[in-house]
Amino acid sequence: MGEIFISVLLPLAVVVIMFCLGLGLTAADFQRIGRRPRAFCVGALNQIILLPCIALMVTFIFGISAEAAVGIMILAACPGGAISNIVTKLSNWDVALSVTLTAVFSLTCVVTVPLILGFSMQMFMGATAPAIDISSTALAMFFLTASPILAGVIARSLAPRIVAAVEPIFSKVSMLLFAMVIGGAIISNWVVVADNYLRLGPALFVVGASLTFIGIMSSGMLGCTDIEAKTISIETGVQNGALGIAIATLLLPNTNGLSEYAIPSAIYSVVWIVTMLPVFALLARRSPIS
Repeated sequence: MGEIFISVLLPLAVVVIMFCLGLGLTAADFQRIGRRPRAFCVGALNQIILLPCIALMVTFIFGISAEAAVGIMILAACPGGAISNIVTKLSNWDVALSVTLTAVFSLTCVVTVPLILGFSMQMFMGATAPAIDISSTALAMFFLTASPILAGVIARSLAPRIVAAVEPIFSKVSMLLFAMVIGGAIISNWVVVADNYLRLGPALFVVGASLTFIGIMSSGMLGCTDIEAKTISIETGVQNGALGIAIATLLLPNTNGLSEYAIPSAIYSVVWIVTMLPVFALLARRSPIS
C-alpha cells in the first residue's frame, strides 16, 4: 500500500495541486512583478539563494549522512506550494504576492531542482552518487510542476468565468488530496519516519526556523512592508514536502517504501505541523505595522 501512495498517488497529487495553482493565476499576477519588483526580488533572493545555502550549512553542522543530506537539499529546492498560499490567505497577508512567488518558483523548478540535485549529489556522495541525467531530471520537473501550472493558466484564459466559479472547489479538493496522500505516505511508512525523526527532525526544524526569521528580517531591511515581509517569510520558510517526496521517488527509484532521499521531506511535514505552524499562527495574530 505504501508503494501506491509514494509512486502513484503522490506524484498525481502534486500534478493536481500545481494545476489548481495555475487555475488561480491570471496575467495580472505576473505583471505584478514589474509593478512590485522589490518584494518579488527579495522573495527570489531568499528562495533561490539563501534557502539552499542555509540548508547546506545545516547538513554540515548536524553531520547529516550523505543520502539524507541530498534529501534535505531536494526539499530546499521545493517552493511552498498551495500550503503557503493557504496560510497567507488565512492570515490576511499579501495573497497576490504569495501566489505570484509560488507560481514563479514552481516554474523555475525545471532549472533549480536539476542544478541543486546535481550539485548536492557530487558534494555529499562524490563517486558513489547514482547516475542522474540532468536533461531527464529537467523534463520530469517540467511534467510535474511547470506543465500542470501552464495547463491551469491556459484553462483559465479559455474559460475564465467557468474556472473562476470552480477554482475554489478545485483548491479545496487539491488540499484535501494533498493531506490524504502525504498522511498516507507517512502512516504507511511510520516505522521509517519514527526511526529517523530524532536524527533529522532537529536539523529540519533549524532550516525552517532560520529561513522564517531570515525571511522577515531581510524583507524588512530591504524596504518591504510588514505584510510583505510576513508573506515572504512563509514563502521562504515553508517547503512542499509532497513535492520533495515525489522528486526523490521519481528521480531515485527502485526503493521499497520511502528512500533515504525522501525521508527528510516526509519528516519535514511532521516537523512543520508540530513546530512551524504555531509560529505562523502567532505571526498572523500580530497587527500589521503597515
